[in-house]
Amino acid sequence: MKLYSGIDLHSTNSYLAIIDAKGKRIFEEKLPNDIATIVQRLDLYSGSLQGIVVESTYNWYWLVDGLMAEGYAVHLANSSAMQKYKGLKHADDLSDAFWLAEMLRLNILPEGYV
Repeated sequence: MKLYSGIDLHSTNSYLAIIDAKGKRIFEEKLPNDIATIVQRLDLYSGSLQGIVVESTYNWYWLVDGLMAEGYAVHLANSSAMQKYKGLKHADDLSDAFWLAEMLRLNILPEGYV
């Protein structure tokens, strides 16, 4: 089963969301910003995850580096380019995480590169 993940990253916690290939919500949890804790949750789905989206905010580097070191396919979302979809989503942290995953699933994710 193909799964897609989005992580809405904040200064002290993150919202982790996972959806399936049809967009059905599979998993959601608010987690502390601790790479071991986040990887532990993602490892439950690692064989099926097609990618993980992290929005390029001021503190994204530790999360992206940590996930890539664990072998995950990480996509860095371009926050500025995502503004064109602003009216299509709800505005709360969990919805943001699911929206990141949904954009990856639909292949419409505007990516940033380092």
